[in-house]
Amino acid sequence: MGQPEEISAARILIVDDHPIVRHGLAQLINNEPGLEVSGSAATPSEALRAIEAELPDLAVVDLALGDDSGLELIKQLKTRNPDLKILVISMHDEVYYADRVLRAGALGYLMKQEPAEQMIAAIRQVLSGNVYLSDPMAASLLTRMVGEKHGDRGSPVDRLTDRELQVLEYIGRGLGTRQIAEKLGLSIKTIENYREHLKTKLELKNSSELVRYAVRWEIEGDG
Repeated sequence: MGQPEEISAARILIVDDHPIVRHGLAQLINNEPGLEVSGSAATPSEALRAIEAELPDLAVVDLALGDDSGLELIKQLKTRNPDLKILVISMHDEVYYADRVLRAGALGYLMKQEPAEQMIAAIRQVLSGNVYLSDPMAASLLTRMVGEKHGDRGSPVDRLTDRELQVLEYIGRGLGTRQIAEKLGLSIKTIENYREHLKTKLELKNSSELVRYAVRWEIEGDG
């Protein structure tokens, strides 16, 4: 009789802009049976190249990649490789972002402060094709869905588009209109329009209130 075939390990790409985090995740994952890190990336452009070269089964993606958006990267990854499974890790509170990353194409959301065993559990669940959310977040999403059916608009931030939320984050980091336009490859006029939309949706009177709101949002979101 021949030797039994070895089951190949699931290949995982780590996308995070912090070298220490990438190293720690790689050690954690490589110590688990049936899992191996096939590569890592610090920026969206590196991640897109790595996806083509490594052909991973799953990408673990940080939501904040320096000045770049992990949310936009998820959309790009799913456009290029619809079969790629994605697990998002983040310091941002899941209540603000979990539903957005699921809509973008990810299958799971895990906050970075969760213990290591939760990371492995999340990876294995997403690899199996199932959605991973914490129990409180899953309950919150269901409650929100029910509320929307009954006309409850929820938090003002929930009403922002992904692009509007991205502009709000940049304002909170201290970037001006011209800088935001350059970051996003959009015109200054377009960013000015986004700022007006934000003031309307968030019920803010002027630009000063918008800046204060954005700074507070950025601090709380990174908490």
